Amino acid sequence: MKNVLIVDDEPKIREVVASYLQKEGFQTLEAETGREAISKSNQADFIILDLMLPDLSGENVCQTIRRQSSVPILMLTAKVMENERIEGLTVGADDYMIKPFSPRELVMRVKTILRRSTEGELLAEILSYTGGLTIHTGKKEAYVEKERAGLTPNEYKLLVFMARNPERTFSRDELIERVLGIDFEGDSRTIDQHIKNLRHKIEQNPKEPVYILTTYGMGYRFSGGKVG
Repeated sequence: MKNVLIVDDEPKIREVVASYLQKEGFQTLEAETGREAISKSNQADFIILDLMLPDLSGENVCQTIRRQSSVPILMLTAKVMENERIEGLTVGADDYMIKPFSPRELVMRVKTILRRSTEGELLAEILSYTGGLTIHTGKKEAYVEKERAGLTPNEYKLLVFMARNPERTFSRDELIERVLGIDFEGDSRTIDQHIKNLRHKIEQNPKEPVYILTTYGMGYRFSGGKVG
């Protein structure tokens, strides 16, 4: 049974979301401040995080959690500007929903993201590449020179999918369908942001990448000399 941490300073929202999740078999934890969310994050299998909190911003909370955990994070935001929503993905969120939202859709998003983050766990292997990149699929982690890269679940899935299909160019739409799922409601800029995040985390020089390459006018491909 998965534990979902609901972070929102509005008690009514926490109550409604918890009720819907519990009906679907989830256990729930609650936090009304950013600091409380950070302290409870290690108990959670999934985090629903409001951006507007009384002490810390949701972005700051997300960044702090990302330094120690790859737990899936779904942001709730009243911000409607695209650049503001993209910022949530930049700091490590896996998806976002705009308030007001449908509790039923929220539960569906939680299930979908959890399913994506756990797919392929039985295909455990260690993929090592020249330049110091290692992907440990059993741990669902990537390492650069033995240091944990700190990927989000979607960044990790994107990296593994492309690494398992080396030198093949995928369009943004293909990556959305194959990695994020056909039910994903974002747009191609989401893939661009995930690629940008990945490059900053696994490349020695993100401006001159050696692993995640751009095929101009077509999409992205993975390139790297495999070790062993």
